[in-house]
Amino acid sequence: MISEKMEKALNEQINEELYSAYLYLAMSAWFESQNLPGFAAWMKVQMREENVHALKLFDFIHERRGRAVLKAIKEPGKDWKSPLAAFEAALEHEQHITGCINKLMNLAVAEKDHATAGLLQWFVKEQVEEEASADRIVQMLKMAANAPGALLMLDHAMGERK
Repeated sequence: MISEKMEKALNEQINEELYSAYLYLAMSAWFESQNLPGFAAWMKVQMREENVHALKLFDFIHERRGRAVLKAIKEPGKDWKSPLAAFEAALEHEQHITGCINKLMNLAVAEKDHATAGLLQWFVKEQVEEEASADRIVQMLKMAANAPGALLMLDHAMGERK
């Protein structure tokens, strides 16, 4: 069984993951409005990944005889100054999620909850990948600054993500 404290913390993380999905869907909508369908598609893939993360936590809570309790998801932003600003926001958000996962891991260790710590190890590794991916795109967008052709090439490349 899972402790009440750990269950509550995991439920909060479900909300964080669902907000992440919502944020990336909002970013996808913004990219569509900017006629950048490749970046929009990249964000939709990211949104789907965040939903998978939320479900992974949801299922884990139930496997441990707890109860997932869903809360309202806050409204994400809807406008960004540029593709670079959107990806900088995505990177900042991923860094926030990394902090949330680290806090969960610290709690699991303090609670001597090895099962939850084992699950969270997957999330720790995933966050390294998430931050690296967003940062890589931020760096490419910085290199492409003021070069519309480069932005269109990046948009095409982002659309290849499945």
